[in-house]
Amino acid sequence: MTKLAREYRTVAEVSGPLLIVEAVRDVAYQERVEIELPGGERRRGQVLEVDRDRAVVQLFESAMGLELRGSRVRFLGRVMELGVSPDMLGRVFDGAGQPRDGGPKILPEKRLPITGEPLNPYSRAYPSEFIQTGISVIDGLNTLVRGQKLPIFSGSGLPHNPLAAQIARQAKVRGTGEGFSVVFGAIGITFEEAQYFTQELRKTGAIERSVMFLNLADDPVIERLLTPRLALTAAEYLAFDLDMHVLVILTDMTNYAEALREIAAARKEIPGRRGYPGYLYTDLASIYERAGADPGQEGLDHAAAHPDDAPGR
Repeated sequence: MTKLAREYRTVAEVSGPLLIVEAVRDVAYQERVEIELPGGERRRGQVLEVDRDRAVVQLFESAMGLELRGSRVRFLGRVMELGVSPDMLGRVFDGAGQPRDGGPKILPEKRLPITGEPLNPYSRAYPSEFIQTGISVIDGLNTLVRGQKLPIFSGSGLPHNPLAAQIARQAKVRGTGEGFSVVFGAIGITFEEAQYFTQELRKTGAIERSVMFLNLADDPVIERLLTPRLALTAAEYLAFDLDMHVLVILTDMTNYAEALREIAAARKEIPGRRGYPGYLYTDLASIYERAGADPGQEGLDHAAAHPDDAPGR
C-alpha cells in the first residue's frame, strides 16, 4: 500500500550528493524523494539512511543551487520503480530507466520495484540447460547454464568490452523454440564504449531481442547503483511474465563498487578493505542472487564482468 507524500522544509545540511533532512516521520529506506528548489526546479533523490527523525537523501542530480532555506523535500511514499512492457525489447535506456535512443517513453503494463527479491535457494531448479555463447573457452571449459551466474574477470588493457558484446550478440539456448532475450547493463562506461555496444548489437540485429541500460561515466553516481537493479527488474519481467529465457550481462561491476565507495565516503563511513565499505559483498550478493531458475518457470542468468583490479576477484 502506497503511503501519502509528506513535505518538509527542514534541510539541515548538504554534503556533496547527500542531503540531510531533520524532523521527519514515517520515512523508509530507499523511498523516492522529490526536491523542489526555491526557483521551482525539481530534482530527484532516494533515501539512503534513516536515523530516528533524520533522513539521509542521495540526490540523482547535482546539488548546485540547492539552498537550506526555501528548498522543499517531498517523500513520495514508494520505492524506485521501473515501468515494464514488451515494447522494451529493442530499446536503449539510461541508468535511470529513461529512453536514451531518442524513442518515445514506454507505456508500462505494470510498474515493478527495482529492489526485487532473490529466489529461494531450496526452490531453484537444478542447472542443466546449456547456454551457448559462441566463445569456445566459455562453452568448453566454463560452461554457462540456465539459472547460473558466470563471473568474467579481466586485466587492464584486455578486451573485456568486445567479449561482453560478443556474448550479447551470440548467446542462445540450443534445442528450444522458446523466446530468448538479452538484458545488457553497462555501468560507468564512456560515451565511446556506449556507442560501441549499441552499434555492435544493431549491426547483427541482436538489438531486436535485447534491452540495454547504459550508465555513462558523466552520469550521476547514484545511477551506477540503480543500473544493475533496473536491468534485473526488466529481466525478471521478461522471464517470469513473458516466459522468455533471459541472459543478463553486467559490465563493469568495478565501477559499481567504486560508486558504492564514493557514496560511503560522502556518508563518512569507516572504510573496510582497500577503502570499500564493509557491506560491499553483501550489496553485491543482493544483485547476483537474483539469478536462478524456478521449476516450471523460465531462467534468469548472469554474466558479470569485473575488469581491472576488481574487488570481486
